[in-house]
Formats: sequence, structure tokens, C-alpha cells
Amino acid sequence: MNIEKIAKAIEADAGQSLEDLRQSLAEMQASEGRTTTKGQILLRTVRTKTGLSQQTLAQYIQTPVATLRDWEQGRFPVPGGVLCLLTLINNHPELLAELQAA
Repeated sequence: MNIEKIAKAIEADAGQSLEDLRQSLAEMQASEGRTTTKGQILLRTVRTKTGLSQQTLAQYIQTPVATLRDWEQGRFPVPGGVLCLLTLINNHPELLAELQAA
């Protein structure tokens, strides 16, 4: 992989120089980069789709905000039950009203 060529193409698309891009590409090439789980993506998608902060979503699902933050940042995997709930919220955002009332 030609890191410099890829970095230049990405920066051209972005229209700006991206700090640490080459280092990230090198880490990716060495398999040292971060991996993002489906749980993390789902959690971020739900928060973006609903416009909820980490703190508010944590309150809705009765979870400490630090735990939710750890899940979103990939420090710990999102538990299966929470994944099911997030999937339901993603597909039916109106369910948040029921969670708030609970």
C-alpha cells in the first residue's frame, strides 16, 4: 500500500491537510489501528438519528453515562440486550417516549 499516494488522495477529497492521517494509514497497514464494532456503529447511529446526548440516552436506558461512553468508544462491547434495544430504537424512534415514561 502506498501510504503517501492514499493520503494525498484523501486530503484532496477533503480539501485540506489532515493531521495524523499518514500515521493512521501506517497503523492500519500494520494492523495496529482501531476497529469499530457493529455495536459502536449502532449506538452512534441511534444517538445521531435521535439527536440525544450520551447523558440523555444513558438516562433513557438506565445506564451510567460512563458505561455508555465506554461502549461508544469501544472500551467494552455493547451487551446483547442493549443491542436489541438500540435496534428497536433505531427502527422505531417513537419508542423513546415509552422509555422516558418508564
